[in-house]
Amino acid sequence: MKLGFACIAALLATLSTISTIALAQQPIVIKFSHVTASDTPKGQAAEYFKLLAEKNTKGRVRVDLFPNSQLYKDKEELEALHLGSVQMLAPSLSKFGPMGVKEFELFELPYLFSSYEDVHKITDGPIGAQLLKKLEPNGILGLGYWDNGFRQMTANKAIHVPADFRGLKLRIVSAKITDAYTRAWGANPQVMAFSEVYQAMQTGVVDGGENALSNIWTQRFYEVQKFLTLSDHGYLGYAVIVNKKFWDGLPADIRAILTDAVNKATERNNQIARRDNETALEAIRKSGKTQIITLTPQEKAEWKKVVMPVHKQMEDRIGRELLQSTYKTIDFKSQ
Repeated sequence: MKLGFACIAALLATLSTISTIALAQQPIVIKFSHVTASDTPKGQAAEYFKLLAEKNTKGRVRVDLFPNSQLYKDKEELEALHLGSVQMLAPSLSKFGPMGVKEFELFELPYLFSSYEDVHKITDGPIGAQLLKKLEPNGILGLGYWDNGFRQMTANKAIHVPADFRGLKLRIVSAKITDAYTRAWGANPQVMAFSEVYQAMQTGVVDGGENALSNIWTQRFYEVQKFLTLSDHGYLGYAVIVNKKFWDGLPADIRAILTDAVNKATERNNQIARRDNETALEAIRKSGKTQIITLTPQEKAEWKKVVMPVHKQMEDRIGRELLQSTYKTIDFKSQ
């Protein structure tokens, strides 16, 4: 009987050891959620991050991707990250204003950036790093910025000059600055989740909206909008963020590999963004489903003139010092 108990004890000890080893071999799972399609620049960059993370950690990390709002709509994502239900997100920069980090609304200012090079002077420099640091008190660690493109305007009427906006219901992101410049043009801003936009355009709940060309193509907005105005009136980008507690709890070597993977995915994303917005415009043109309007220099100047006062109006909200530093960094010209 004693031998039997000894055997059972040994067996239990062996099973416990096997269980411990098996548990240790389980991969670290990163749920990465975002609201755009897999074939957008962000979607492709997320796929590349997954590839690098899983390959370079030799299977110690598994990245599960959830594009197209499969798990959460826009407003729900940040709460899910805070609760640890997901570990990584790549939300639009406008999302941080409503959560109290208003400085990020700098990126919402109309006609602030005239090129990707101007954008990267901010996102790749000290100002971009300082902004990401402001997320940490909210339990968020910023890992980088991903371009999407410059905002264009779609609508069910032709928009050439600001007077053409009068009375239109336009879908916007939830940001005070976006609301302000939409009203300055004479339109009525309508805040709604990105996943709801196509149906809202199709049914006439909204008359139009603003987006990067890659989103207009992949979300098929061009099918339910009669006109596309190439306005380049604002920048649309994302921040790659992670739950700080989760990140800090990772082994140091894993963190280093994942940081490298994010950096390489960032470079890939920003290359793709330029290319895909160009190919999206051509694809939309070939579809024949929407009329493309190219603004004359005079028309574009009118758009800009009407919304430039928003910069001054929002100076206190963003921070005068931050705004002036940005102007100086990119050599901003208001005219």
